[in-house]
Amino acid sequence: METKNIMIVGVGGQGTLLASKLLGRLLLTRGYDIKVSEVHGMSQRGGSVVTYVRFGDRVYSPIIDKGQADFIVSFELLEAARWTEYLKPGGKIVTNTQQTNPMPVITGAAEYPQNLVEKMRAAGLDVDAIDALGLAEQAGSSKAVNLVLLGRLSNFFDFSDEDWMAAIEQSVPPKFLELNKRAFELGRGA
Repeated sequence: METKNIMIVGVGGQGTLLASKLLGRLLLTRGYDIKVSEVHGMSQRGGSVVTYVRFGDRVYSPIIDKGQADFIVSFELLEAARWTEYLKPGGKIVTNTQQTNPMPVITGAAEYPQNLVEKMRAAGLDVDAIDALGLAEQAGSSKAVNLVLLGRLSNFFDFSDEDWMAAIEQSVPPKFLELNKRAFELGRGA
């Protein structure tokens, strides 16, 4: 199998790292060689956070270069737009429609760009945008956006429900397990 590349992008505190670890665990159980690389910006201050997940028969490097990502999973809309040059032709962006103001917007030095989904689509990109925050809240916690997005991403892979649920069970504390499973299912069905 040729190597597949997934970028998980967001801002600090949104659960991107848990999402990448859960995805890595799933891929390991399926027998793939995987490499996961976490790139932290000012993650504790709401800065950009990027994780690369690469898998296939044999993966030699954890880094995804521009034009190589099969999927960009974005926890925040501006982050999706920021990383589009990494998407390969025919790749897909799965994004939350949530908007988190970066520091220049907070300080009044800039305005949050409008109509980002429409602009990305007009540029010829395949964008699957959902209100992951609303679905996470429906599941029981705004912190479950990561599982909503993984549920949405699961539609594009041929892994069984059992494989996904096993990875969730191995990655999430037991007291939050049912909530996260609900979030995953809501994302999958969105």
